[in-house]
Amino acid sequence: MLDFTSALYLGLRHASGSLRPWARLTAGVPAALASPPLAERIAGELARLTGVERATLARSTLHAFWDLFVIFGSRNGAIHVDAGSYPIARWGVERAAAKGLPTRTFAHHDAGALRRSLGRDARSGHRPLVLADGFCPSCGSAAPIREYLEAVRGHGGRLVLDDTQALGILGESPGRSEPYGAGGGGSLRCAGVGGPDILVVSSLAKGFGAPLAVVGGSAPDVAQFGALSETRVHTSPPSFADLHAAERALELNRSHGDALRVRLARLVLKFRSGLSRLGLPIGRSLFPVQSLGQIPGLDTRLLHSRLSRLGVRTALHQSRCRSRPQVSFLITAAHTPAEVDHALEALASLVARRRDPAPSPSDAVFARA
Repeated sequence: MLDFTSALYLGLRHASGSLRPWARLTAGVPAALASPPLAERIAGELARLTGVERATLARSTLHAFWDLFVIFGSRNGAIHVDAGSYPIARWGVERAAAKGLPTRTFAHHDAGALRRSLGRDARSGHRPLVLADGFCPSCGSAAPIREYLEAVRGHGGRLVLDDTQALGILGESPGRSEPYGAGGGGSLRCAGVGGPDILVVSSLAKGFGAPLAVVGGSAPDVAQFGALSETRVHTSPPSFADLHAAERALELNRSHGDALRVRLARLVLKFRSGLSRLGLPIGRSLFPVQSLGQIPGLDTRLLHSRLSRLGVRTALHQSRCRSRPQVSFLITAAHTPAEVDHALEALASLVARRRDPAPSPSDAVFARA
């Protein structure tokens, strides 16, 4: 079966034989007590890549967000959440709310709504923490980071980005020859912004295929996070296997990353061209998550089920910024043009008989993502 559900966008898989060997899997001590020198080197390279002053590693974005909002919101803070933010970051917000931090939600990618939310809070004296995803694959658009920053800076706060989707894909100066930009440093590099009032949390598990996370920002903020993080006290640092996978991913990004991103963009363009020929609606985004719009006469769940029967596995999901479920094709640099053609042929055959009866309840399992 052809798999279009993997978020390993650059096709990096890191088989054990491709990694440097390790003498032990884990350090066996909490991250707060000891951090391997390799972890420090990787964090330093990620800081330079993403455009922040300093960075540190975490086991996952859940570990990072579990602490971050409590740490930086503890002194008269208030949290303003973009309504489209990913659930894992929101779980960290919920923990902070349980500890008494006020939280607000504003409309997805709406800088005006954020300004109004901050304005309503201004008299309280709260210092805002504004949470948003750097890039939303569901609606195929980047957050208005520059506008968010302007709003946050007017109130002496911080912008917190979950940049998991963009890391490894988006980079500097996107254009015709390099649609995603160069370097793969993520949303800050793509938007050309930076500053000491930004905190970026990203998993390497998607673009770079390594299951660990990075927390980046100003040197004082990262030092404060390291000193006050409770998960660093009660959990181990990333395993040596994870570190070696991250090390290899960064090496490959330096040597082949831009070529992989160009290959990926060509595959996405090929897929989008095929959708256009079929008369199917396509958005403006070239991001490797390509979501189908509503196809008249063809139920979304039935489409997902019948694609699977034709040997094409897709993601059926519903996001916070879309009212209806979507079928998405996650395209990676490991796919081939022939595989993209096969997926398009399967779609074409289903569109041609779109007037078939509606699905029974057992025709598909609807997974909410």
